[in-house]
Amino acid sequence: MAYDADLADRVREDLPADADVTERKMFGGLTFLLGGHMFVGIVGSELMVRLGYEGARRALERDHVREMDFTGRPMKI
Repeated sequence: MAYDADLADRVREDLPADADVTERKMFGGLTFLLGGHMFVGIVGSELMVRLGYEGARRALERDHVREMDFTGRPMKI
Protein backbone atom coordinates (compact mmCIF):
# COMPACT_ATOMS: atom_id res chain seq x y z
CA MET A 1 0.00 0.00 0.00
CA ALA A 2 1.37 3.40 -0.93
CA TYR A 3 1.42 6.25 1.55
CA ASP A 4 -0.28 9.62 1.09
CA ALA A 5 2.47 11.86 -0.32
CA ASP A 6 0.54 15.04 0.51
CA LEU A 7 0.25 13.97 4.15
CA ALA A 8 3.99 13.20 4.19
CA ASP A 9 4.69 16.71 2.88
CA ARG A 10 2.49 18.20 5.62
CA VAL A 11 4.46 16.27 8.25
CA ARG A 12 7.77 17.46 6.76
CA GLU A 13 6.59 21.08 6.86
CA ASP A 14 5.88 20.83 10.59
CA LEU A 15 9.24 19.34 11.55
CA PRO A 16 11.96 21.64 12.88
CA ALA A 17 14.59 22.22 10.19
CA ASP A 18 17.45 21.42 12.58
CA ALA A 19 15.98 18.17 13.95
CA ASP A 20 17.86 14.88 13.46
CA VAL A 21 14.91 13.42 11.49
CA THR A 22 15.29 10.72 8.87
CA GLU A 23 12.71 8.97 6.74
CA ARG A 24 12.40 5.29 5.97
CA LYS A 25 9.87 3.27 4.03
CA MET A 26 8.47 0.65 6.42
CA PHE A 27 5.25 -1.32 6.94
CA GLY A 28 4.15 -0.47 3.40
CA GLY A 29 4.25 3.22 4.30
CA LEU A 30 6.66 5.91 5.42
CA THR A 31 8.11 6.45 8.88
CA PHE A 32 9.88 9.44 10.39
CA LEU A 33 12.64 8.73 12.87
CA LEU A 34 14.23 11.05 15.41
CA GLY A 35 17.69 9.95 16.43
CA GLY A 36 16.88 6.54 14.92
CA HIS A 37 13.60 6.10 16.85
CA MET A 38 10.26 6.02 15.02
CA PHE A 39 7.88 8.76 16.16
CA VAL A 40 5.53 9.29 13.20
CA GLY A 41 4.33 6.98 10.47
CA ILE A 42 2.00 7.14 7.49
CA VAL A 43 0.25 4.07 6.15
CA GLY A 44 -2.12 4.79 3.31
CA SER A 45 -3.86 8.00 4.37
CA GLU A 46 -3.55 7.34 8.11
CA LEU A 47 -1.14 9.15 10.39
CA MET A 48 0.36 7.22 13.33
CA VAL A 49 1.97 9.17 16.13
CA ARG A 50 3.93 7.91 19.13
CA LEU A 51 2.52 9.86 22.08
CA GLY A 52 3.47 8.06 25.26
CA TYR A 53 0.93 6.69 27.72
CA GLU A 54 -0.73 9.92 28.90
CA GLY A 55 -0.74 11.53 25.46
CA ALA A 56 -2.25 8.40 23.91
CA ARG A 57 -4.89 8.13 26.63
CA ARG A 58 -5.98 11.74 26.01
CA ALA A 59 -5.83 11.39 22.22
CA LEU A 60 -8.08 8.30 22.27
CA GLU A 61 -10.85 10.47 23.74
CA ARG A 62 -10.95 12.49 20.49
CA ASP A 63 -12.91 11.81 17.31
CA HIS A 64 -11.08 10.01 14.50
CA VAL A 65 -8.37 8.63 16.81
CA ARG A 66 -7.88 4.91 17.39
CA GLU A 67 -5.21 2.53 18.61
CA MET A 68 -2.74 1.34 16.01
CA ASP A 69 -3.77 -2.09 14.74
CA PHE A 70 -1.98 -3.96 11.95
CA THR A 71 -2.83 -7.52 12.92
CA GLY A 72 -6.25 -7.51 14.60
CA ARG A 73 -4.59 -6.94 17.99
CA PRO A 74 -4.27 -3.23 18.81
CA MET A 75 -0.92 -2.14 20.22
CA LYS A 76 -0.91 -1.35 23.92
CA ILE A 77 -0.62 2.30 24.89
